[in-house]
Amino acid sequence: MISSTYPIGFSCEGERLQAMLHAPAEPRDTGVLVVVGGPQYRVGSHRQFVLLARALANAGFPVLRFDYRGLGDSMGSLRTFEHVQLDVRTAIDEFFRRAPGLRRVVIWGLCDAASAAMFYATEDSRVAGLVVLNPWARSGQTVAQAYLRHYYLRRLMDAAAWRALLSGAKSPLATLRSIFQTVQTATRPNNGQRAVSQAAGQQSLTERMRHGLSDFDGPVLLILSGDDITAAEFRNVANGSRQWRKLLAAPRVSTQELPAADHTFSTRAWRDQVAAWTVDWMESHWPAQPARDGVAAAAARARSA
Repeated sequence: MISSTYPIGFSCEGERLQAMLHAPAEPRDTGVLVVVGGPQYRVGSHRQFVLLARALANAGFPVLRFDYRGLGDSMGSLRTFEHVQLDVRTAIDEFFRRAPGLRRVVIWGLCDAASAAMFYATEDSRVAGLVVLNPWARSGQTVAQAYLRHYYLRRLMDAAAWRALLSGAKSPLATLRSIFQTVQTATRPNNGQRAVSQAAGQQSLTERMRHGLSDFDGPVLLILSGDDITAAEFRNVANGSRQWRKLLAAPRVSTQELPAADHTFSTRAWRDQVAAWTVDWMESHWPAQPARDGVAAAAARARSA
């Protein structure tokens, strides 16, 4: 399918945001908003977001990928993923204005953008689905647990690591000290911090993510890398919680894993697989139904300021 790409700009609280709109010749009524995590911008690592958007547009799904305030080419002060709700809402407003016939959007996010999507989804009835990759669920304890399970255990089976240790290339004392500190962090009770958060009326990051995903009733595609500490942290959190396990086992949640992939899916094969999974999942929930306005209106709307 033929599609066109247009650079666009729009304002959020007086700050100019930059985006790229991918407009299919015969657009469907479901679009994909690519939310960029930081530090990153709308092209994506290894041009992943560009290639993903092209694959989706070729299948008929309009795509908007944008930089929120403080990232990439957008103006404003840098903000964390926990404070981009207004940026996301403004981008969706602009997406609907520029894409004729659009009725709903799916938010696609990697790392902390995935977490931001979980926070936002219930705030906007126009959001019909989520694609979340390697969600950010980090704390000092979760990263220590992930290193213990997925780094140090692997090093125990690594002949090269043992040779470096036995040859003196690495200090046995320093290695043991590092392992001991990691174990301490991973096993440190979290009750005090949780009590303080509850007393202040706050929830932990992972609790907020879970509540956001639980309250959202649309379909979800979860994609996890096998060789990534961030994905390992999320797995540990999910596997250690009955509530998380029940949530991810729900029929509306589809999970895909790439065992050898790194955090940003840096090879062509991994990027292509992620794009194929995304397109197939979109097709399964929102089959082809060209939007009413047609090619000419799509091009005119996309070019308008």
